[in-house]
Amino acid sequence: MTVIETTRFPRLARARHHTVGRADDFGGIALFFWRALLATPRALTQYPKETLRLIAEIAMGTGALAMIGGTVVIVGFLTLATGGVIAVQGFSSLTDVGVEALTGFFAAFINVRIAAPVIAGIGLAATIGAGATAQLGAMRVSEEIDALEVMAIDSITYLVSTRIVAGMIAVVPLYSLAVIASFVASRFATVQIYGQSGGVYDHYFSTFLIPTDILWSFVQAIAMAITIMLIHTYYGYNAAGGPAGVGSAVGNAVRTSLIAVVTVTLLVSLAIYGGDGNFNLSG
Repeated sequence: MTVIETTRFPRLARARHHTVGRADDFGGIALFFWRALLATPRALTQYPKETLRLIAEIAMGTGALAMIGGTVVIVGFLTLATGGVIAVQGFSSLTDVGVEALTGFFAAFINVRIAAPVIAGIGLAATIGAGATAQLGAMRVSEEIDALEVMAIDSITYLVSTRIVAGMIAVVPLYSLAVIASFVASRFATVQIYGQSGGVYDHYFSTFLIPTDILWSFVQAIAMAITIMLIHTYYGYNAAGGPAGVGSAVGNAVRTSLIAVVTVTLLVSLAIYGGDGNFNLSG
């Protein structure tokens, strides 16, 4: 756009500049994600101790967070409460139509396909994701990342790729705990609180609990962990503006990752269950 056109159409010039800037930002984000994922094998071979340290930090936390067990306890409590809510709502709703015996089906179906993945993703974003953004942001504003580059250390491999690998590894036992906690809470609420027969609950629960659904649920959890770590490390790595900028980066990263969690859930559900729900109910 020429200078004359810019002078005559300032709004059009601003809109064009904004559009080009957004496209540049999207390209920079995609390039960052590509470099971080491409460097994950190198992170495992060159920085195994740092990766192990990050796995322990993600699972059990550091500082005050370690006093309550870190991400393990937080995700466990979240899914425990969610499993209880599913049992309460399921039993009450099914009782209204006289099929409260199907509460076990409700727990097996909703926990695995929807509740546990989403709640675990939210817990990961609020704990390990926010922590990674704050750590990298503090290193950026204090010029520690620049110091690593001066020492010829690839900062993306050392700081970003190691965290992605640690998140992928740590999410498997974390999500296992989340699924078990949701199952235990649903059974406890249905059998112990509402007084349904344990045999009836276990029958319908085991009948409608499909092993492949659990495997796909783990795939979904790993995909969410990778997405969350990519988003949070990007915002932390590119933080600017001092401590206030770090806080802004954490907020932006959490908002973006929460949207990403439900988006991943939607896409995985469409890909796996969109054509065939893998579910048959007959009597």
